[in-house]
Amino acid sequence: MLQKLDGVVLHVVRYSDKSNIVHIYTCQHGSMSFVIPATRSRKSLVNGALFRPLSLVEVEADVRSRTSLPPVKEARLSYPLESVPYDPYKLSIAMFLAEFLSHALREEGKNEPLFAYLVSSIRWLDACRSDYANFHLVFLIRLSRFLGFYPNLEDYREGSWFDMLNACFVENKPLHGICLSPEESSHICQLARMNYETMFLFGMNRMERQRCLTVMMEYYRLHLPEFPELKSLDVLKELFA
Repeated sequence: MLQKLDGVVLHVVRYSDKSNIVHIYTCQHGSMSFVIPATRSRKSLVNGALFRPLSLVEVEADVRSRTSLPPVKEARLSYPLESVPYDPYKLSIAMFLAEFLSHALREEGKNEPLFAYLVSSIRWLDACRSDYANFHLVFLIRLSRFLGFYPNLEDYREGSWFDMLNACFVENKPLHGICLSPEESSHICQLARMNYETMFLFGMNRMERQRCLTVMMEYYRLHLPEFPELKSLDVLKELFA
């Protein structure tokens, strides 16, 4: 039985000469993989050109079939992005976040609030005209709320250490040593209080932004087993960090 699914495109890999595998986070079932044609024919009901990083799509597939890789029978853009695919800075963000999410959400099941967060964030980035250099940092720390390890800001006091292992602020340096100094802890607290509308008010120089991104990567690796090094990270650091 065919079912229509709303999704965010995360990753496409070559499967054979005639087909690819696309990894999509769907609203209805969470993380899923599908087979799509490798060709990009406009006449096809499944145009491979639709499946770009963070594209918002609607696909039709037989998800109840016995195969673990159901073929997409039909696909279209549910919300055409106007700037992300064509702006080199936004595209670098999209490629980084798509690669990041393909690992972070690999085993993630249905989570409608998470899906809504992804869609609203992508649409915000697409519509924004300037001052989005901190977007990926805000996106990452707010994403941790949906994955269960958002920092507990209620415990923060000036001079606190951030216990990265337990996602909380503490008065004294933890014995396990996996933590941030009081100075860097204040930056994490500041970042956690940003949103997309206010992030431009918080100025960061190149070194601060790069360090913040490094810390966020370390934080996710602590809480997501086998989280790999990301190929797109260096490009993002070069442009924004």
